[in-house]
Formats: sequence, C-alpha cells, structure tokens
Amino acid sequence: MVCVNNWIWHMFGTTIFKKLYVMKRITAAGVIIMMILFFSLSASAQSDPAARQAEMKQKLISELKMTPVQADSVVSIGASYMPQRREIFQDQSLSQDEKKAKMQAITAEADKRIQPVLGDSLFKQYQEWRMKNMQQMRSGKSGSN
Repeated sequence: MVCVNNWIWHMFGTTIFKKLYVMKRITAAGVIIMMILFFSLSASAQSDPAARQAEMKQKLISELKMTPVQADSVVSIGASYMPQRREIFQDQSLSQDEKKAKMQAITAEADKRIQPVLGDSLFKQYQEWRMKNMQQMRSGKSGSN
C-alpha cells in the first residue's frame, strides 16, 4: 500500500508541483510587468512639464476653487520661474542654506505676481495649500488628498 501511494505521489505530485511552479513564474512575470508599466507611466508623467502643469491646474481648480483663468495664471507664473529654480537646485557650489535663501527669494518674487491675480483671501488659501503640499512632498507622500 505504501509503495502504491509513493508511486501515485510521484506520478501526480510532481506534475502538480510543476504546474504550480509554472503558475508562480507566470504570476511573478505578470507582477514584474505591471510594476514596470506603473513606474514607466509615473516617470513619464513626472518628466512631462505639460502634464505636470495640467495636473497642477486641475488641483488648483478642484481643491482651491480657482477659476480656470486664475489657475492658468498661477501655473504659468510658477512655470516662468522653473529655469531659475532648476539652476539653483543644480548649482553644486551653493550650500543648502544658500539654495534655500535663493529659492525663498524666487518664491517671494512669484508671490508678488500671483497675489494680484487671486486677491487677498484666495492668495492666503493658496499659500497654506502650497505649504501643506510641500510638506507632503518632503515626507514622500502624494500631493493630493
């Protein structure tokens, strides 16, 4: 009886294990493909300035209830300062404190242009929203709620 059970186990057990092994490999390959697709789509969205600007505009409209014209203005003003920000960020001769000071000066300059577009109360909401999103980005979370 023991011999027959061993024979059955070897005949069908190995076949089942082979099938499970193949299924695991197919599942693992599927997971890897899904991860590659997810990360490539995320990277392409982050590297596309137009997509980022459109996403930012939508967030400003939905979260702060800006008009499309206000959101367009805020996004375009912010985009006009991106080359300066990038230059500061990439400058290896500056210390972190120097970079921070220069970035704050650029932000203040941009805010001077944004404030008249939004008015006092909406501008204050925008500043609070921006600070909250910056803190979330620094902590590694998504900027949306």
